[in-house]
Amino acid sequence: MNIALILNIVVFVALLLLLAKIGRNSWSLSKRVLTGLVIGVVFGLGLHAVYGENDPVITESISWFNIVGNGYVQLLQMIVMPLVFVSILSAVARLHNASSLGKISVLTIGVLLVTTAISALVGVLVTGLFDLNATGLVQGAKETARLAAIQTNYAGKVADLTVPQLLLSFIPKNPFADLTGASPTSIISVVIFAAFLGVAALHLLKDDKEKGERVLQAIDTLQSWVMKLVRLIMKLTPYGVLALMTKVVGTSNLQDIMKLGSFVVASYLGLAIMFGVHALLLSANGINPLRFFRKVWPVITFAFTSRSSAATIPLSVEAQTRRLGVPESIASFSASFGATIGQNGCAGLYPTMLAVMVAPTVGINPFDPLWIATLVGIVTLSSAGVAGVGGGATFAALIVLPAMGLPVTLVALLISIEPLIDMGRTALNVNGSMTAGSLTSRWLGMTDRRVLESDERPELAQH
Repeated sequence: MNIALILNIVVFVALLLLLAKIGRNSWSLSKRVLTGLVIGVVFGLGLHAVYGENDPVITESISWFNIVGNGYVQLLQMIVMPLVFVSILSAVARLHNASSLGKISVLTIGVLLVTTAISALVGVLVTGLFDLNATGLVQGAKETARLAAIQTNYAGKVADLTVPQLLLSFIPKNPFADLTGASPTSIISVVIFAAFLGVAALHLLKDDKEKGERVLQAIDTLQSWVMKLVRLIMKLTPYGVLALMTKVVGTSNLQDIMKLGSFVVASYLGLAIMFGVHALLLSANGINPLRFFRKVWPVITFAFTSRSSAATIPLSVEAQTRRLGVPESIASFSASFGATIGQNGCAGLYPTMLAVMVAPTVGINPFDPLWIATLVGIVTLSSAGVAGVGGGATFAALIVLPAMGLPVTLVALLISIEPLIDMGRTALNVNGSMTAGSLTSRWLGMTDRRVLESDERPELAQH
């Protein structure tokens, strides 16, 4: 190691220790995560100013920082399957009868898919408004290599499937393999498997009360155990965010970001419009949107900084139950489904914008009504099973573009600005799931109005 590399590592470790001491007992997790983000941005800018983006020293430094950053991402990926499985299993087991499962599932998934379709239309709108077009963009060697790796590891397996084959792949045939994430649609397969297990537990309770109660007690114990694991990982979020933001800012090509600035601005305009759509849906159903956003703000900020819909599930459930008056069964359903189905930002807005940008390069008019209808349908359908961890939008795009007969080159070109947009997309995904839970609870007449209309905001268990 040279002296500059050692110095960078020492400074990085010192920043981690500083972050560990800041507000340890008095700050909420959201504040500490935001602090980690700011420190990471400042440190990354400092490294970029001193070394530049391609200097061997910064490259080697980042490889060491990645032990924290990529290690955190891998821990998030580790908890996705157990968390989704136990959340759905517990939610179904808490229902008084299996018939409630159908109503809750249909309404929750319906809201998620409808808002995803709206998000796709918004993507078409903002792309046209900014006149974004992929013509003339050049793909570099780094982007080419990154795209090849992503296609090999994930999306290529899905892009080759027909729509009937894609639907069939959702049905689990080996749930133990799906729990390992063996296929791109494993998450939705795990959801289905957990739902069937939960229904079986309800039937067992009806036929043999003693055994059924033991099973339900075991499910509650399993959920508590997994949630403890999740909270352990969540406590590491400030450090993971610091490392990831250092890497993003320190290695980004600022000229590329400026060149693609219009796409960033258009993306955030689309995200803002979709937050407005959520507000309109809530208002139309008797829920004050301003009160709603005040109560869920800590959840949205955590989603923004962590870039993980899956890691936000526990906070989403708590906010819905303790602040919005949503029953725990519905809250668990909406939070879990929202991390795997109908992600408004990652699976709706982003792939649509890319498709509209790429279409003119192959002679397609992206504003033809029939083409738009086809695109919205494919985007909505393919939104099932996209992983709720950072980078899921890239996988969604690599499914949608080939299905529309479009080249996937642009996906690689946007990798440099991906994290900047992914934070906002994840916040929208999570808000969409909480909106779905609130609306479902309202329609079924199960909302605790006293909790919903109260101005009190109980502290969420973030420590």
